[in-house]
Amino acid sequence: MINFFRKKPVSHPKYWEEYVQSFEQKLPTELHEIRFVVLDTETTGFDYIHDRILSIGALTLQNQSILVSEGLELYLEQEHYNTDSIKIHGILKSENIYRISEEEAMQQLLGYLGNAVIIAHHAVFDMNMINKALERMGLPKLKNLVMDTSNLYKSTLLTSNLIKKKEHYSLDELAEKFDISRKDRHTAMGDAYITAIAFLKIKSRLKEKGVLRLKDLLKIG
Repeated sequence: MINFFRKKPVSHPKYWEEYVQSFEQKLPTELHEIRFVVLDTETTGFDYIHDRILSIGALTLQNQSILVSEGLELYLEQEHYNTDSIKIHGILKSENIYRISEEEAMQQLLGYLGNAVIIAHHAVFDMNMINKALERMGLPKLKNLVMDTSNLYKSTLLTSNLIKKKEHYSLDELAEKFDISRKDRHTAMGDAYITAIAFLKIKSRLKEKGVLRLKDLLKIG
């Protein structure tokens, strides 16, 4: 009997298939061998449906080193703009900067990410914005493992009846705690750099507490 209702296999572009194939290579077991990508997005707002990504900043972090020269900084063409959010990210619609389409930006980001472990501050927001962009292109969600520096930072704090841990810690609070310059705060690349330094300092503290494996970091973060 012929099944006329059999679904045809979904065809995805080559760059997505290459991204998926990168996960056939298993991650190293040693933390110093793992490639992390620290990223941040600047957006028109906080609505996953209506708002859009304006810029993406990403940095490779491996073996305690931030590879700034290998960073990825993208500005996206978007019709939707929110004048209120301009006060935060400072990206003007009329600004003379090189912009690419959302699809090209996602293609470059996927090529940069590969199977790296993603680090972001309040990562749920960035991941949802990126996944919504992929969804608009008819693509599945990101496959990468993800860690949130806000959650990781909380795990470094002492548990005490006198000190109540907050639900969330801002990137400004981490920058102040670790004495990190905020000169380029609220730019995607600037925030990615602050997050990368904060992650290294947090990881060092966690190492002192015996957190030495990727699975331990993922459980916390």
